[in-house]
Amino acid sequence: MNKSSVTEVKTDFLIIGSGLSGLYAAIYASKFGKVALITKSSIQESNSYWAQGGIAAAINSDDSTEIHKEDTLSVGCGLNNLDAVNIMVSEGTERVLELINQGMSFDRAESGFDFGIEGGHSRRRILHALGNETGKAVVDFLSKEVQKNNKIKIYENSFVIDLFSDSKTCFGCLVFSDTKKNKISIHSKSTILATGGACGLYSQSSNPSSTSGDGIALGLNAGATVKDMEFIQFHPTVFSKEGAKNFLISEAIRGEGGQLINHSKIRFMENYSKQLELAPRDIVARAIFNEMRMNGEKNVFLSLKHLKSSLIKNRFKNTFELCLREGLDITKDDIPVSPAAHYMIGGIKTNAGSQTNIKNLYACGEVACVGAHGANRLASNSLLECLVFAKRAIDSALKLSKKEKQIPRKLIEKAKKYSLISSDKKVESYLNYRISLSQIINNYVGILRNKKDLLLALNEISSIKKKNLDEFDLIDKRLMNLKSLTYLITKSALLREESRGAHIREDFSSQSNKWLKHINWKLTNGTLRFSYSKQ
Repeated sequence: MNKSSVTEVKTDFLIIGSGLSGLYAAIYASKFGKVALITKSSIQESNSYWAQGGIAAAINSDDSTEIHKEDTLSVGCGLNNLDAVNIMVSEGTERVLELINQGMSFDRAESGFDFGIEGGHSRRRILHALGNETGKAVVDFLSKEVQKNNKIKIYENSFVIDLFSDSKTCFGCLVFSDTKKNKISIHSKSTILATGGACGLYSQSSNPSSTSGDGIALGLNAGATVKDMEFIQFHPTVFSKEGAKNFLISEAIRGEGGQLINHSKIRFMENYSKQLELAPRDIVARAIFNEMRMNGEKNVFLSLKHLKSSLIKNRFKNTFELCLREGLDITKDDIPVSPAAHYMIGGIKTNAGSQTNIKNLYACGEVACVGAHGANRLASNSLLECLVFAKRAIDSALKLSKKEKQIPRKLIEKAKKYSLISSDKKVESYLNYRISLSQIINNYVGILRNKKDLLLALNEISSIKKKNLDEFDLIDKRLMNLKSLTYLITKSALLREESRGAHIREDFSSQSNKWLKHINWKLTNGTLRFSYSKQ
């Protein structure tokens, strides 16, 4: 196909990403107009799909949104946006009850819903489905609704090259269809980014490698503000066996009595928190990391041997079967676990209406940073956030993005310049850089950070020279995005000279009131520049 050839499409709502936020937004938006849903894989494949624990919602008789709010604020360590938290916990119950009324089935006990409890929660409020496959259950449920909706046009295996933006207004996006091997220009009244986070950039991660921060890079390149990139949440318990693939060991297992032990078979969480295994994730992850470092080991263990085998096999069927494939019967054998990058707390800065600073551009879910999580996310609040702020994104678009605006000619001409074919040499170079940078941030920008390691990481990241790259080559563009994202994570971690929530500095080990602020980033005239703000 001719390099300059571009197929044109018009729609009312353009939604990029097919996790819980994207699917929910698409279904809701379809009530008001035509929807284009873009995903770089299939609509069944997303980070939401792999979410195990469940959805936190204060609908149990002994719970309230006020208690849920207090738990969220406690874990967030002083950086939460209070309005965002109030909205999430209150509207979250409404969204969850709507899902239930629409036919979504959550696991039940004899007296009603089988609520679970996880780290940082003071009540049993975690709704789960298929045992510990809640993400899969909810995504499958919504995917079926999307697929039978004739107002939603699905573009699978389609990679978004760029947003059409003049740094003030967004007009849509340019897409590369891997299926048809062509470029598609999608012109939309509103664009909603729902692409997930960036923790797949780490070599040790609970996320698939495809969770690579594409949406954050798209927003950044379009002129959107990005904030809180230093806050990477590490899940305490990811399966960690030599030669085996990493997979998440649900926090809900600790909620039902799973105990962490070291290689001497000694339970150690009592040395770190009164909440033991149900302390917030940052505390548990740090405790495990400390035990590993003290004893020179690559993992600790999660022991379930004291629990009923029927509970393990039924409530945690997926984990039981995955471990069995690795030669472990977890009713008898301890599970080797270690922390791994899990959730991107930072992202594209939005207000409570999911608006970015770019007109007609919205963001929701893990790609966004509305401030609900503060410096550390409360377990199982992520899927709740997806539901609440996906709806709010569409509500905002209905109010603020009513008119179709013409795409500026210069953006159309720019779209024609992108080449769809990269040389084998460029592909090989990109893959090598991707592997190298993922190991660098894993080793130097992990759970415990210090100035020396962060400067080493920045030096390696800076070795990628923009002048050697072609901005109109798709592989080179992905490499530039990779450099930007790893730089933002690392530089933000260097700037924040304190320890707070998921960000822990060995050389600044305590919280400081002067750091009750956020680090914001914008791309200005090709240069990344930071500023500080209270929200």
